[in-house]
Amino acid sequence: MVGPLFEDPGAFDRQGLAARLHDLAARNIFIGGSSWKYEGWLGQVYTRDRYLARGRFSRRIFEAECLREYAETFPAVCGDFAFYQFPTQDFWRNLFARVPEGFRFAFKAPEQITCKLFPRHARYGPQAGKENELFLNSEALIQEFLRPLAPYRAKAALVIFEFGAFGPKAFSELAAFLDSLDRFLASLPPEFLYAVELRNPEFLEKDYFSCLRSHRVAHVYNAWSRMPELRRQIAIPDSTTADFQVCRALLRRGRMYEQAVAAFQPYTEIQDPNPEARDSMRILIGRARENKQMLFLFVNNRLEGNAPLTILSVVE
Repeated sequence: MVGPLFEDPGAFDRQGLAARLHDLAARNIFIGGSSWKYEGWLGQVYTRDRYLARGRFSRRIFEAECLREYAETFPAVCGDFAFYQFPTQDFWRNLFARVPEGFRFAFKAPEQITCKLFPRHARYGPQAGKENELFLNSEALIQEFLRPLAPYRAKAALVIFEFGAFGPKAFSELAAFLDSLDRFLASLPPEFLYAVELRNPEFLEKDYFSCLRSHRVAHVYNAWSRMPELRRQIAIPDSTTADFQVCRALLRRGRMYEQAVAAFQPYTEIQDPNPEARDSMRILIGRARENKQMLFLFVNNRLEGNAPLTILSVVE
């Protein structure tokens, strides 16, 4: 049951935000959330009455249908869910049917492709702590992920390869990683746009950016607990590696993911404003407008506490 916490606060300009975002999308600047199934956005992005069953809020209906209403405000979203699985054909069909023409998804590639060593965590079962045989296996990615997405290419605009922080057992130096990455990127089909997101700040070197540039793959400017601030990444001279840009504003530097979840749930309001991250996002938007470049910009609730309000502040 949803209580008064989720009632319309009367301060969220949904129509104004939608107008701004769709005007930017007309210029190939796509801004959205990192996922979308958040009850904390009721009264902002979502209308509670659309998700009632017998007069009561239904979480089942909300999770199944809220993407339709999300797309009324936002022109894009990052599908983080794809990181954890190879979705089925039926899943893709149902997902894409819920958004209009012109809507754009970015999908994180499954971790079966980007994880070098499986973490020692219960959810990995017998694979925990072991080497991943499918790491950067382009054939597996093509057959199990890209080929099923091909019919929806117009909406499936971007594939992001997120690499967790590599320890010395995975890669002792950047060159070894780039050898594997270069072969992998060279074997990918050209139908999709691709981007790489790192969690090793020491890898942000000229050779890394050169590898991406040679394959027209974007570096993801990412706000993360151990990564340099967005403004520092943007300022790196070699960091523009494609004719499009990608940014994911996820966490304040120095804050762990679990800390942000505990502090910010259920994501109803801004709790820790981050003016520096907002200014960095505005710089990217301005750069994209000036250079007439495509930009994908995704904001997570864990950055400040409520992604829609963060986005509203950025585009105002």
